[in-house]
Amino acid sequence: MKRRLTFLALAGLFLGLMFWIGRQPTRVRNVCLPLPDLSSWMMPTPTLDLPYPAPPEPEEWDTLPAAQRLADVNRRVRPLLKTQLEQRGFILGSAVYLRAYKDERELELWLNGGQGWDLWRIYPVAAASGRLGPKEREGDFQVPEGFYTITSRQLNPASRYHLALNIGYPNPLDLHHQRTGSFIMIHGRDVSIGCLAMTDPAMEEIYLLVEAALAAGQPDIPVHCFPFRLSPDRLATCTGHPWHAFWQEELLPAHTFFEQHLEVPDMQVTNGRYTLEAGQKARLHPAP
Repeated sequence: MKRRLTFLALAGLFLGLMFWIGRQPTRVRNVCLPLPDLSSWMMPTPTLDLPYPAPPEPEEWDTLPAAQRLADVNRRVRPLLKTQLEQRGFILGSAVYLRAYKDERELELWLNGGQGWDLWRIYPVAAASGRLGPKEREGDFQVPEGFYTITSRQLNPASRYHLALNIGYPNPLDLHHQRTGSFIMIHGRDVSIGCLAMTDPAMEEIYLLVEAALAAGQPDIPVHCFPFRLSPDRLATCTGHPWHAFWQEELLPAHTFFEQHLEVPDMQVTNGRYTLEAGQKARLHPAP
């Protein structure tokens, strides 16, 4: 009994510490070990009002084969989603661009119906893990940072986490640095270690938009993962962080280019570093 009480006390202290860490400012969290962000598991699921009928309960959903899941989502969500898209000048099949911000726990979905990119929606990330900085190895609980793509082969309607999109980690830069890990997803079910977990209703909308864009001919969906909303002022607060140079020299140009021109940056890997395509880099102002 005494040993059990000691274990429970230590477990309580550990959970309390993890909750406290999750509540601290970024500068405090960054010096902590990359343990799972348990605070996200204890916090209420973020709300996002979507107009669609609710999905089946997980117990029922998990019994459905992939084809039935997609049929159910298309029946419940597709008609109203098409109406909403048309009201804003899009179609189900407009091009998609995704931007994720780890610290803010937000996923932006941008659409392009032929007249340029427009922000469709910002989804709250229901659960994530780790700390700021890229994913480096299997089991480090990190959400990647960098530039990834989703193709039609990376859609998983049979996921244990409602529906899932594999973002394509590791990418060529990760492989250059011998980073390990796999199956990093945007998925439902509100729980995650290393993935971006959404609520199930949000995941259904995201999935349909991505699936339709790929079916309409978009070769892949760019997914750009940032530690936070990058700006010189925000980066100045992170001077001395181990990943400061990576954020400033490799991620910031891409983020800035899209903010300035509303064009998806064309990222390349050169000698193990992300580089913005030369023509796009020349259009940055001020020049890097």
